[in-house]
Amino acid sequence: MVAQHPESTTDIAPDAIAASTETTDDQGTDTVDELGRHRRTATGIVVSTKMDKTAVIAVTRVFLHPKYRKYVRRRKKYMAHDEHGACAIGDQVVIEECRPMSKHKRWRFKETLRKKEA
Repeated sequence: MVAQHPESTTDIAPDAIAASTETTDDQGTDTVDELGRHRRTATGIVVSTKMDKTAVIAVTRVFLHPKYRKYVRRRKKYMAHDEHGACAIGDQVVIEECRPMSKHKRWRFKETLRKKEA
């Protein structure tokens, strides 16, 4: 079966359509893990590490207001599972969506992008 692109008359192979593994949404990117599951990822700053094996990450998004046409900054805090305590306050980290681990934890710490400057 060959799919046709709506704007052109050329045919697109199905494997070329399925090869796209990363898309963008308002939370971050959507990646495919080794088992073929889609996992959302987000980048944010660690704001708290006071809980055992849990870090609070503030993810900031910027969008254009539909009516006033000004850029608006919104921040949302997520609790992420940090098994080894690798996060420190002020670090820029990547978190990925996972199964619910507790009442508020639905994200897992994935990697540290940048450590806080001392």
